Amino acid sequence: MDYLLKRSTIITIFCLYIGYAASAQVVNNWRGPDRDGKYPDTGLLKQWPQDGPDMLWAYEDLGKGFSSAVVHNNRIYVTGVENDDGFVYELSMDGELLRKIPYGKEMVESFPGSRSTPAIADNLLYMATGVGKLVCINLNSAQQEWSWDLFNDFDGENIRWGLTENLIIDGDLVYCNPGGKKNNVIALNRFTGELIWSSEGKGELSAYGSPLLITHNGRKILVSMLQKYILGLDPETGNLLWHYPFSNQHEVHPNTPIYHNGSLYCFSGYGNGGVKLKLSHDGSSVEKEWFNSDLDNQMGGAVLVNGTIYGSGQRNRNWFCIDWETGETLYQSRDVDIGTVIYADGMLYAYTQRGELALIEPLKGSFRLVSQTPIELGSEQHWAHLVIDNGILYVRHGNALMAYDIKK
Repeated sequence: MDYLLKRSTIITIFCLYIGYAASAQVVNNWRGPDRDGKYPDTGLLKQWPQDGPDMLWAYEDLGKGFSSAVVHNNRIYVTGVENDDGFVYELSMDGELLRKIPYGKEMVESFPGSRSTPAIADNLLYMATGVGKLVCINLNSAQQEWSWDLFNDFDGENIRWGLTENLIIDGDLVYCNPGGKKNNVIALNRFTGELIWSSEGKGELSAYGSPLLITHNGRKILVSMLQKYILGLDPETGNLLWHYPFSNQHEVHPNTPIYHNGSLYCFSGYGNGGVKLKLSHDGSSVEKEWFNSDLDNQMGGAVLVNGTIYGSGQRNRNWFCIDWETGETLYQSRDVDIGTVIYADGMLYAYTQRGELALIEPLKGSFRLVSQTPIELGSEQHWAHLVIDNGILYVRHGNALMAYDIKK
């Protein structure tokens, strides 16, 4: 009997450990599970009612900000700024405020408001503030587990419109771009905040970007866009594998690159455009495949669907279809204003800078505007990226977060 009890106890502990290990891999991410603007939801409407999809609820007291919502454990988390203090707002799935968790001073100059969309794993929330604080918050206790000042502790320097980075987590590590001469890109133990490695990179300032972690022929590579270069680093050591020159007038690169089939697409606005880079088999070098200046997206992202890149320009104020293989512009249209874009269940979802939601059908070499509806709540700029979770479309406009039912 004692043997059976001990064996049962060991099996139980082992199962709990396996369950914890599996849950530890669940990370709520920027622009979807793979940071590529694609959401896995299915069974969504292919056309909206004339007045738009049904709004389930709206919360209109968020404070200022441009970050997106995160859904975790039947709670919704979003950041905002009141006066010069930053808060994480925890909402119920019905849009009721449950808690406001302070995280310190925030950006109150050059478009005041929160920039960073939180990343959450193991009930730990991670974010970088516009004034350079990297913080880990325990959502059980609402207390900070650890924090760093990226400018004072890691020789970084703030940039014109405030540090803007949606952090990336992998296993026990969290990666960040302080933009210092010495500590250009860093990796920290996400549980303790301990510095694991620091890379000098190219010694540039950060450029409002959010990195991408790819697996290329079995090798992980951390891709970051800083002021004048795209960097490829070994995520275990921080060693610089390769760099590629890429800049624009204001050295602003907010868009996360897209990786597919051994190549990277990196793009930004201010009349620049996008370059496709082919990685060598072992990922230790890159070479240019093509460059397209039409899709000069400022900060709205793009998506790759069935061999076609969809996104809008900035100075080129159209929506574009770009062929992934050749870089050729296949189609362009001004049927809807420029803005952010995501994808789910065969459809594109756009949120325009004029404050409209649009449902767009991607076609072979073109697209078709299906439905459009105005956003009438909220404040200031329409810049936040959309989020889809469990058939609900979350739209953040300044002090308002709206939830729309988009399931059939």
